[in-house]
Amino acid sequence: MFGSKGATWGRASVAVLGAALLFTGCSGSSDKGDGDELGKETEARITQQPKGTNPFWVNPDGNAAEQVAAYVKDDKTTDAEQIRKIAEQPTGEWISPENPEAEARGFTEAAQKADRSALLVLYNIPHRDCGQYSSGGAADGDSYRAWIDGVAKGIGDRAATVILEPDAILHLVDGCTQDEFHEERYDLLSGAIDTLSALKNTKVYLDAGNAGWTHPDQIFEPLKWAGIDKADGFSVNVSNFYSTAESIAYGKELSAKVGGKHFVVDTSRNGNGPYTGGEAAENWCNPPGRALGESPTVKTADPLVDAYLWVKRPGESDGECKGGPKAGQWWASYALKLAKASK
Repeated sequence: MFGSKGATWGRASVAVLGAALLFTGCSGSSDKGDGDELGKETEARITQQPKGTNPFWVNPDGNAAEQVAAYVKDDKTTDAEQIRKIAEQPTGEWISPENPEAEARGFTEAAQKADRSALLVLYNIPHRDCGQYSSGGAADGDSYRAWIDGVAKGIGDRAATVILEPDAILHLVDGCTQDEFHEERYDLLSGAIDTLSALKNTKVYLDAGNAGWTHPDQIFEPLKWAGIDKADGFSVNVSNFYSTAESIAYGKELSAKVGGKHFVVDTSRNGNGPYTGGEAAENWCNPPGRALGESPTVKTADPLVDAYLWVKRPGESDGECKGGPKAGQWWASYALKLAKASK
């Protein structure tokens, strides 16, 4: 009902098992081939953003980076430069259910080598997404705890910012998740915060919905029951389209109810705000006419906002709606539309 995040696993997740490959990836060079090939390699190279304003790691082997390389190879220079708007920004790495320790280690090691911090998204809570496009999650509470332990072991002492379980609390508030699972979910989220916040250089932001689908009065107590007081803060607008101004207003009102906690805003696709031209129940799912939002940065418009982040990876589908592929799969034509519509 309220929005599938899209499990963004696949090639990018598998590739992380070789951290050195991830680190060099598209940014490397080759001594093979003629001058034209070397020129195209250089043209396709993906670089990091300035650390002072954007300290998060850019994955040089992500789906957008691969698309840039493909367009360069095919001499589609204009399209390549549009997708570069996505490829050269740090985006969330969604840890898969199968290899949490290896993936968390691979992403954080690659980020460390680039002198950056990894942005990780944990999206594996049991009974996830209420049977919608991104349904699934861990089989039970014990499996989830083991998965969180694996993530924590993989991160170790390396720098990471973790977005914890998009929609998990929202779906308790809106009634989407059955009552019998509520108590366990609060316990699992609280335990995850304990485990992750104990790491030396990890920041944890518990997801708190968005400006359009819940009110701070509805969600602040569930956030407390889930352990928000132990987290670094909360996240808003993950995988959604509400404007940065709307998201900050929502976050500030909510912050006042949870002890002044700081928060982060997902600005990945909110450049044109939310879509209102279709059925309200699916305006979140691959809506047309959207645009990239503010670039990721720690220099924000409000002292309570720790960062603008691209938690959702622009160009990856929300689900099988409006002609899109499965949730989390790369959709080049949609990515191009997002990029072309952005400033």
